[in-house]
Amino acid sequence: MTGFRVRHGMTSTGEGAGFTLLELIIVLFLLSLILGISSVFFANILPSSRFDATVREVSATIRYARALAKISGERKTITIDLDSRKYGIEGYGERGISAGIGIKVKDPLSGEISTGKYQLVFNAAGDIKGGTIVLQGKKRTVDIEIDPVVGAVVVK
Repeated sequence: MTGFRVRHGMTSTGEGAGFTLLELIIVLFLLSLILGISSVFFANILPSSRFDATVREVSATIRYARALAKISGERKTITIDLDSRKYGIEGYGERGISAGIGIKVKDPLSGEISTGKYQLVFNAAGDIKGGTIVLQGKKRTVDIEIDPVVGAVVVK
């Protein structure tokens, strides 16, 4: 039988319910097509979500360092190693920046810095000495600016 019918129940000859081979092949083809399309879709989303996560993590680290400086009454320093692609609050560990994400710093005095180590320093009042961090993905660029007076972190 070569139709697209699902047979239900038992016939008088004792045949069981089931699907034809053609029906099973069509279902398997459609499933593989859907899985193939969805994997391409998710592969394109992954780099964008990594970039967004890195932007959130860097800005959260800056906010955390400022809060620590104000609470403890001590100076806190964030070190960004542009060569090894790591950043962190001194004494609190480091985090890495994913491959494919570029990082540089725009310093108000030194200009654009893309190699070496750069430090953002928060004093006990929460004021900052440092510049703007620039993260570059494949499709977009984000500036993480720190207001020198208020100490607020602004992502643009």
